[in-house]
Amino acid sequence: MSRRSLLRVLGGGAAVGALAGCGVPAAYIAPDERAAGDRSARDKKLMFANWPLYIDTDDENKTKRPSLDAFEKRTGIDVRYTEEINDNDEFFGKISPSLMNHQETGRDLIVISDWMCARFVRLGWVQEMDRARQPNVTKYLDPLLRSPHFDPGRQYTVPWQSGITGIAYNKRKVGREIKQVSDLWADDLKGRVTLLSGLDEAFALLLQGDGVDITKWRADDFHRMCDKVEKMVDSHHIRRFTGNDYIKDLSSGDVLACQAYSGDVIQLQADDPDIEFVVPEEGGELWAESLMIPNLARHKRNAERLIDHYYEPEVAAELAAWVNYVCPVPAARDILASAKDKERAALAEDPLIFPDDAMRERLKIARDITSKERTEFAKRWNSLVGL
Repeated sequence: MSRRSLLRVLGGGAAVGALAGCGVPAAYIAPDERAAGDRSARDKKLMFANWPLYIDTDDENKTKRPSLDAFEKRTGIDVRYTEEINDNDEFFGKISPSLMNHQETGRDLIVISDWMCARFVRLGWVQEMDRARQPNVTKYLDPLLRSPHFDPGRQYTVPWQSGITGIAYNKRKVGREIKQVSDLWADDLKGRVTLLSGLDEAFALLLQGDGVDITKWRADDFHRMCDKVEKMVDSHHIRRFTGNDYIKDLSSGDVLACQAYSGDVIQLQADDPDIEFVVPEEGGELWAESLMIPNLARHKRNAERLIDHYYEPEVAAELAAWVNYVCPVPAARDILASAKDKERAALAEDPLIFPDDAMRERLKIARDITSKERTEFAKRWNSLVGL
């Protein structure tokens, strides 16, 4: 079971969390009010909040996390690792009261999706990192991920793992290759296509299908895309909108083609080699879930050291081999390629973990939805989805 699949099983809290997130008024914190006295030198600890199933574990003892254990042994820093993030909006609702009221969150390091990171950065709720303490990040971070629209130069965020939103389909049952987003609208796929239900997860790929540059899309582009989707809903071409339950639909054959995440498809292919993942000719969305240091964190330097630890190619390779998402450290590819274990070495050739040059040319990071746009766009999209 992939991490994203598990989150849908845990499910249920997202709608409440979304209301909590959207209901919090903007409470901007100025740069000179974000730092607290750093206790890192005398207090060798660190509070790290992450998603479930998002770090390597020992096959024999699931309580051991080899890459994290190595950091603790090398630095003497005690990392208190919690898997408490199950939904971006839900987590926003959990810690926003502290951040907007200039209080400590009790966490030194968090991982959330970049579209939500954008909200934190705009509100001034995270601290700028000291890159002088992060030489590995400076050297090894994938150039494709270095400068998203919401955080030019990655001053406040560093990708933990990355992924691609593209199209998954059953090549044997479809009987041909799917190469473009427009191929989803072919007559013989009517009623056998699903799209992702989340606005932030779905919109960029659909805009790319309309030939839009998602790094600088406009409101007119969004509404034109929605008009097209609305016609497909009204004609029952789209079977439904899904979370990660598209995995079940695709595996059972109820759905022949769908919007999908690259990390999920790697897991599906292990059971069904007929499942293909394609980055459309018009392009695919490259996204990340990123590390941030929230305001008033008491162990900022320790957090910066941990982030840099995961950008050592050897450590990045260990993590990539376990989670199977797009690795933000391309140099880790050579580490895996030299592995004696054949299955591990084969991961270096998987373009869904290390995209090849042809795929990389088609990947873009979407401009984020601004706070002014979100209410209008979410209302339009949710009416299509049926939320």
